[in-house]
Amino acid sequence: MAENEDFPEEEESLFEAPPEGEQDRMVEAILFAVAEPITVGELNARMPHGADAARALERLHKRYEGRGVQVVRVGERWAIRTAPDLGFLMQKETVETRKLSRAAIETLAIIAYHQPVTRAEIEEIRGVSVSRGTIDLLLEMEWIRFGRRRMTPGRPVTFVVTPEFLDHFGLESARDLPGLRELRAAGLLDNRPPPGTEPEEGEVGDADQGDMFDPDDTVTEGDENEADTARDDKDGAV
Repeated sequence: MAENEDFPEEEESLFEAPPEGEQDRMVEAILFAVAEPITVGELNARMPHGADAARALERLHKRYEGRGVQVVRVGERWAIRTAPDLGFLMQKETVETRKLSRAAIETLAIIAYHQPVTRAEIEEIRGVSVSRGTIDLLLEMEWIRFGRRRMTPGRPVTFVVTPEFLDHFGLESARDLPGLRELRAAGLLDNRPPPGTEPEEGEVGDADQGDMFDPDDTVTEGDENEADTARDDKDGAV
């Protein structure tokens, strides 16, 4: 009988609850590790038998008051959160990368190479209308700005590129923009002339004109004198 009387005491010692300080550490560790707020029942399921997560949360809630992080209740769940008055320290500025549309790139290029240019002139060069959204996007990016108004009927506003545009592309001024020859060399333009600009049959293009003045075929002053002397000798013989 003595052994049976001692058995309950031995069973009770096997399931003795951890000290309150240890329970607080357990709850604190779980709150720190979980990605989402957790319920009291979920905390009790993770902790040893006999632990009281609800009382541990109350103690931690009071202990963290006034600290940089706090133990807070979110609905029926609990979590560790940054103190509300320190939220500004967690803000982070990020650069949003935007991919310009073909229309925006063409419009920007026209403004850069033809500035100051009006919207009507942009549309005339592109051959299509320019949407307001395209202009607004370039203005928002601060790559273009409003220039002076033209002294023409209606006084249309002009557009020019900004110092931010030049700084982004590493240019000192718009005069440093690459020319057609540089763009072709970089493979950004087709070396063939655009449709409708090819020389007609019998006409001589710029490249052919360059070949006509080959240095090997150029007549020098000495060659002209020799030709005149040969002509005189021929006339005298006749």
